[in-house]
Amino acid sequence: MAEEQKRMKLLVAVDESEGSLYALRWAIDHLFGLEQAAVTLVNVQPIFQPFIYPAGPVVYATPAVIDSVKKAQEQNAAAILARALRICKEKEIKAETLILQGDAKDKICEAAEELHVDLLVIGSRGLGTIKRALLGSVSNYCVHHVNCPVLVVKPPPKLAHQ
Repeated sequence: MAEEQKRMKLLVAVDESEGSLYALRWAIDHLFGLEQAAVTLVNVQPIFQPFIYPAGPVVYATPAVIDSVKKAQEQNAAAILARALRICKEKEIKAETLILQGDAKDKICEAAEELHVDLLVIGSRGLGTIKRALLGSVSNYCVHHVNCPVLVVKPPPKLAHQ
């Protein structure tokens, strides 16, 4: 009796950068068996801080501003995931989407753990040493904190600094 093959679970982190979409395309073109894989596209939106610290007292955003920002974030996430889904559809790959809020590094790692994925695919923006030290690297964090294999796809030279 033939043993039933386990369906691979793949999590692909996408954001507004061309590097993340390049990573998705690379994974689709180079990983075998994705037609049968369970592919999840995840986008993480930052949590809106409804207060500002100017030189004086703390200023709080009005409910209308908060609602407007949340709506804009939802639209942004939907647009990013729609682009990623189009890429999948062109290659006849079925994918689900997931929108999370919070720190991208933490949320991507949490999603990988909760979904019990076999592989996390993430793009690398190609930040220089100084920018990476100041801004931190989501891909570097995920490599060191998630409990599954991580594929970091470096962008081609022309996309590296966009």
